[in-house]
Amino acid sequence: MNMWEVHAVKYADRNARTRRDSFIFDDNHDAPHAMDYFMWVLRRGDQIVLVDTGYDNDEAAARGRPIRLDPRAALQPLGIDPADVTNVIVTHLHYDHAGGLHLFPNATLHLQAAEMAFATGPCMCHDTLRAPFTAGHICEAIQRLYSGKVVFHDGDAELAEGITVHRIGGHSRGLQAVRVMTGAGWMVLASDAAHFYENLFARKPFPIVVDMQDMLDGFDRLRQLASKPELIIPGHDPLVRNYFPAGVADHIFRLDPGPIRKIPT
Repeated sequence: MNMWEVHAVKYADRNARTRRDSFIFDDNHDAPHAMDYFMWVLRRGDQIVLVDTGYDNDEAAARGRPIRLDPRAALQPLGIDPADVTNVIVTHLHYDHAGGLHLFPNATLHLQAAEMAFATGPCMCHDTLRAPFTAGHICEAIQRLYSGKVVFHDGDAELAEGITVHRIGGHSRGLQAVRVMTGAGWMVLASDAAHFYENLFARKPFPIVVDMQDMLDGFDRLRQLASKPELIIPGHDPLVRNYFPAGVADHIFRLDPGPIRKIPT
Protein backbone atom coordinates (compact mmCIF):
# COMPACT_ATOMS: atom_id res chain seq x y z
CA MET A 1 0.00 0.00 0.00
CA ASN A 2 1.32 3.43 -0.95
CA MET A 3 1.54 5.78 2.02
CA TRP A 4 -0.02 9.23 2.33
CA GLU A 5 1.64 12.45 3.35
CA VAL A 6 -0.32 14.30 6.05
CA HIS A 7 0.07 18.05 6.61
CA ALA A 8 -1.54 20.04 9.43
CA VAL A 9 -2.23 23.58 8.24
CA LYS A 10 -2.79 26.13 11.01
CA TYR A 11 -4.88 29.10 9.89
CA ALA A 12 -6.02 30.65 13.18
CA ASP A 13 -5.60 30.59 16.94
CA ARG A 14 -7.44 31.89 19.98
CA ASN A 15 -5.54 32.69 23.15
CA ALA A 16 -8.23 34.43 25.23
CA ARG A 17 -9.55 31.17 26.61
CA THR A 18 -9.40 29.29 29.93
CA ARG A 19 -9.46 25.63 30.82
CA ARG A 20 -13.20 25.81 31.54
CA ASP A 21 -13.60 26.32 27.76
CA SER A 22 -11.78 23.04 27.06
CA PHE A 23 -12.61 20.57 29.82
CA ILE A 24 -15.50 19.41 31.96
CA PHE A 25 -14.52 18.28 35.49
CA ASP A 26 -11.32 20.33 35.66
CA ASP A 27 -10.28 21.90 38.98
CA ASN A 28 -7.93 24.47 37.43
CA HIS A 29 -10.72 26.04 35.42
CA ASP A 30 -9.45 29.65 35.39
CA ALA A 31 -5.99 28.90 33.97
CA PRO A 32 -5.30 30.10 30.39
CA HIS A 33 -5.75 27.50 27.66
CA ALA A 34 -5.07 28.44 24.06
CA MET A 35 -6.57 26.79 20.98
CA ASP A 36 -5.23 26.36 17.44
CA TYR A 37 -7.36 25.93 14.32
CA PHE A 38 -6.25 23.50 11.62
CA MET A 39 -7.10 22.06 8.24
CA TRP A 40 -5.37 18.89 7.09
CA VAL A 41 -4.03 17.92 3.67
CA LEU A 42 -3.61 14.32 2.57
CA ARG A 43 -1.31 13.91 -0.43
CA ARG A 44 -0.13 10.88 -2.40
CA GLY A 45 1.57 11.71 -5.66
CA ASP A 46 -0.83 13.99 -7.53
CA GLN A 47 -3.78 12.95 -5.34
CA ILE A 48 -5.02 15.56 -2.85
CA VAL A 49 -7.72 15.14 -0.22
CA LEU A 50 -8.53 18.09 2.00
CA VAL A 51 -9.89 17.44 5.48
CA ASP A 52 -12.04 20.39 6.57
CA THR A 53 -11.90 23.91 5.16
CA GLY A 54 -11.48 26.36 8.01
CA TYR A 55 -13.47 29.60 7.89
CA ASP A 56 -13.03 32.89 6.07
CA ASN A 57 -12.72 36.56 7.05
CA ASP A 58 -16.47 37.19 6.87
CA GLU A 59 -17.13 34.46 9.41
CA ALA A 60 -14.21 35.68 11.50
CA ALA A 61 -15.76 39.16 11.64
CA ALA A 62 -19.24 37.83 12.39
CA ARG A 63 -18.00 35.78 15.34
CA GLY A 64 -15.28 38.14 16.53
CA ARG A 65 -12.70 35.37 16.07
CA PRO A 66 -10.01 36.63 13.69
CA ILE A 67 -8.06 34.30 11.47
CA ARG A 68 -4.37 34.64 10.68
CA LEU A 69 -4.67 33.30 7.14
CA ASP A 70 -7.48 32.91 4.67
CA PRO A 71 -7.73 29.14 4.05
CA ARG A 72 -6.74 29.61 0.40
CA ALA A 73 -3.60 31.51 1.37
CA ALA A 74 -2.81 28.95 4.06
CA LEU A 75 -2.70 26.20 1.43
CA GLN A 76 -0.53 28.09 -1.07
CA PRO A 77 2.85 26.86 0.26
CA LEU A 78 1.69 23.32 -0.52
CA GLY A 79 1.03 24.36 -4.12
CA ILE A 80 -2.70 23.76 -3.82
CA ASP A 81 -5.10 25.74 -6.00
CA PRO A 82 -8.55 25.68 -4.36
CA ALA A 83 -10.18 25.19 -7.77
CA ASP A 84 -8.23 21.94 -8.18
CA VAL A 85 -9.44 20.38 -4.92
CA THR A 86 -11.95 17.69 -5.88
CA ASN A 87 -12.48 15.89 -2.56
CA VAL A 88 -13.10 17.40 0.86
CA ILE A 89 -13.77 15.29 3.93
CA VAL A 90 -16.00 17.37 6.22
CA THR A 91 -15.50 16.00 9.71
CA HIS A 92 -18.57 17.95 10.86
CA LEU A 93 -20.46 21.10 9.93
CA HIS A 94 -19.40 23.46 12.73
CA TYR A 95 -18.32 26.87 11.46
CA ASP A 96 -14.58 26.34 11.97
CA HIS A 97 -14.54 23.12 9.99
CA ALA A 98 -17.06 23.86 7.23
CA GLY A 99 -16.86 27.65 7.03
CA GLY A 100 -14.77 27.55 3.87
CA LEU A 101 -16.79 25.10 1.79
CA HIS A 102 -17.56 27.84 -0.75
CA LEU A 103 -13.83 28.41 -1.29
CA PHE A 104 -13.51 24.98 -2.95
CA PRO A 105 -16.21 25.13 -5.63
CA ASN A 106 -15.26 21.97 -7.50
CA ALA A 107 -14.98 19.66 -4.51
CA THR A 108 -17.19 16.73 -3.70
CA LEU A 109 -17.95 16.68 0.02
CA HIS A 110 -17.69 13.50 2.09
CA LEU A 111 -20.03 13.79 5.06
CA GLN A 112 -21.76 11.52 7.52
CA ALA A 113 -25.49 11.33 6.82
CA ALA A 114 -26.10 11.78 10.55
CA GLU A 115 -24.36 15.16 10.48
CA MET A 116 -26.53 16.58 7.72
CA ALA A 117 -29.64 15.27 9.47
CA PHE A 118 -28.51 16.87 12.72
CA ALA A 119 -27.63 20.25 11.20
CA THR A 120 -30.94 20.51 9.34
CA GLY A 121 -33.26 18.87 11.85
CA PRO A 122 -35.26 19.77 14.99
CA CYS A 123 -32.17 19.91 17.21
CA MET A 124 -31.38 23.24 15.53
CA CYS A 125 -34.43 24.74 17.26
CA HIS A 126 -32.22 24.98 20.37
CA ASP A 127 -29.94 28.01 20.49
CA THR A 128 -27.23 26.12 22.36
CA LEU A 129 -27.02 23.31 19.82
CA ARG A 130 -27.26 25.71 16.90
CA ALA A 131 -24.51 28.06 18.11
CA PRO A 132 -21.48 26.32 16.52
CA PHE A 133 -23.25 26.18 13.12
CA THR A 134 -23.75 28.97 10.60
CA ALA A 135 -26.78 28.81 8.33
CA GLY A 136 -24.86 29.88 5.23
CA HIS A 137 -22.42 27.00 5.59
CA ILE A 138 -25.27 24.50 5.87
CA CYS A 139 -26.93 26.05 2.81
CA GLU A 140 -23.66 25.66 0.90
CA ALA A 141 -23.59 21.96 1.78
CA ILE A 142 -27.19 21.59 0.63
CA GLN A 143 -26.46 23.41 -2.64
CA ARG A 144 -23.52 21.05 -3.17
CA LEU A 145 -25.87 18.14 -2.50
CA TYR A 146 -28.29 19.35 -5.18
CA SER A 147 -25.35 19.69 -7.57
CA GLY A 148 -24.50 16.04 -7.09
CA LYS A 149 -21.35 16.78 -5.12
CA VAL A 150 -22.02 15.20 -1.74
CA VAL A 151 -21.20 11.62 -0.82
CA PHE A 152 -22.88 10.49 2.39
CA HIS A 153 -21.34 7.87 4.65
CA ASP A 154 -23.07 5.91 7.37
CA GLY A 155 -20.48 4.93 9.95
CA ASP A 156 -17.25 3.39 8.62
CA ALA A 157 -16.29 3.83 4.97
CA GLU A 158 -13.22 3.66 2.71
CA LEU A 159 -12.71 6.74 0.53
CA ALA A 160 -9.52 5.61 -1.15
CA GLU A 161 -6.79 3.08 -0.55
CA GLY A 162 -5.38 4.06 2.83
CA ILE A 163 -8.12 6.54 3.81
CA THR A 164 -11.15 5.61 5.89
CA VAL A 165 -13.73 7.62 7.83
CA HIS A 166 -15.45 6.62 11.06
CA ARG A 167 -18.45 8.21 12.74
CA ILE A 168 -17.63 9.10 16.35
CA GLY A 169 -20.37 11.54 17.33
CA GLY A 170 -20.35 13.09 20.79
CA HIS A 171 -19.33 16.66 20.02
CA SER A 172 -21.70 16.79 17.04
CA ARG A 173 -24.12 14.07 16.00
CA GLY A 174 -22.31 13.05 12.83
CA LEU A 175 -18.74 13.94 13.70
CA GLN A 176 -16.30 11.67 11.86
CA ALA A 177 -12.61 10.95 12.35
CA VAL A 178 -10.27 10.19 9.45
CA ARG A 179 -7.81 7.30 9.45
CA VAL A 180 -4.84 7.54 7.07
CA MET A 181 -2.10 5.04 6.27
CA THR A 182 1.28 6.74 6.70
CA GLY A 183 4.89 5.69 6.94
CA ALA A 184 4.50 5.70 10.72
CA GLY A 185 1.39 3.49 10.62
CA TRP A 186 -2.34 4.20 10.75
CA MET A 187 -2.74 7.83 11.79
CA VAL A 188 -6.09 9.16 13.03
CA LEU A 189 -7.13 12.76 12.52
CA ALA A 190 -9.49 13.02 15.46
CA SER A 191 -10.85 16.44 14.55
CA ASP A 192 -13.19 17.36 17.40
CA ALA A 193 -13.55 13.83 18.71
CA ALA A 194 -10.60 15.06 20.81
CA HIS A 195 -9.90 18.78 20.67
CA PHE A 196 -6.81 18.37 22.86
CA TYR A 197 -4.53 15.51 23.88
CA GLU A 198 -5.81 15.99 27.42
CA ASN A 199 -9.42 15.38 26.38
CA LEU A 200 -8.36 11.99 25.06
CA PHE A 201 -5.64 10.79 27.39
CA ALA A 202 -7.07 12.18 30.64
CA ARG A 203 -10.62 11.37 29.49
CA LYS A 204 -11.84 14.91 30.15
CA PRO A 205 -14.84 15.70 27.92
CA PHE A 206 -15.01 18.91 25.93
CA PRO A 207 -17.88 21.20 27.08
CA ILE A 208 -19.67 21.37 23.69
CA VAL A 209 -21.23 17.94 23.68
CA VAL A 210 -24.39 16.47 22.18
CA ASP A 211 -23.99 12.94 23.54
CA MET A 212 -21.61 12.36 26.45
CA GLN A 213 -21.50 8.59 26.06
CA ASP A 214 -20.61 8.88 22.38
CA MET A 215 -17.83 11.31 23.26
CA LEU A 216 -16.37 9.01 25.92
CA ASP A 217 -16.77 5.89 23.79
CA GLY A 218 -15.12 7.86 21.00
CA PHE A 219 -11.91 8.20 23.01
CA ASP A 220 -11.67 4.39 23.02
CA ARG A 221 -12.55 4.17 19.34
CA LEU A 222 -9.73 6.56 18.41
CA ARG A 223 -7.25 4.34 20.21
CA GLN A 224 -8.58 1.28 18.39
CA LEU A 225 -8.23 2.93 15.00
CA ALA A 226 -4.66 4.21 15.39
CA SER A 227 -1.61 1.96 15.14
CA LYS A 228 -0.41 3.58 18.38
CA PRO A 229 -1.79 6.33 20.60
CA GLU A 230 0.80 8.93 19.58
CA LEU A 231 -0.58 8.76 16.03
CA ILE A 232 -3.92 10.23 17.17
CA ILE A 233 -3.94 13.90 16.14
CA PRO A 234 -6.27 16.14 18.17
CA GLY A 235 -8.23 18.79 16.33
CA HIS A 236 -7.15 21.98 18.10
CA ASP A 237 -4.15 21.36 20.32
CA PRO A 238 -1.20 23.80 20.02
CA LEU A 239 1.02 20.93 21.25
CA VAL A 240 0.78 19.39 17.78
CA ARG A 241 3.24 22.10 16.72
CA ASN A 242 5.72 20.91 19.35
CA TYR A 243 5.40 17.20 18.72
CA PHE A 244 5.63 17.20 14.92
CA PRO A 245 8.22 18.70 12.57
CA ALA A 246 7.78 21.97 10.69
CA GLY A 247 6.72 21.68 7.09
CA VAL A 248 7.11 23.89 4.06
CA ALA A 249 5.99 27.05 5.89
CA ASP A 250 5.85 28.29 9.48
CA HIS A 251 2.14 27.44 9.79
CA ILE A 252 2.36 23.95 8.26
CA PHE A 253 3.44 20.81 10.12
CA ARG A 254 4.33 17.41 8.66
CA LEU A 255 2.52 14.63 10.54
CA ASP A 256 3.10 11.43 8.57
CA PRO A 257 6.69 10.71 9.73
CA GLY A 258 5.34 10.54 13.28
CA PRO A 259 6.19 12.66 16.33
CA ILE A 260 9.72 13.96 16.88
CA ARG A 261 9.44 13.69 20.66
CA LYS A 262 7.57 11.46 23.07
CA ILE A 263 3.89 12.24 23.57
CA PRO A 264 2.62 11.33 27.07
CA THR A 265 -0.34 9.01 26.56
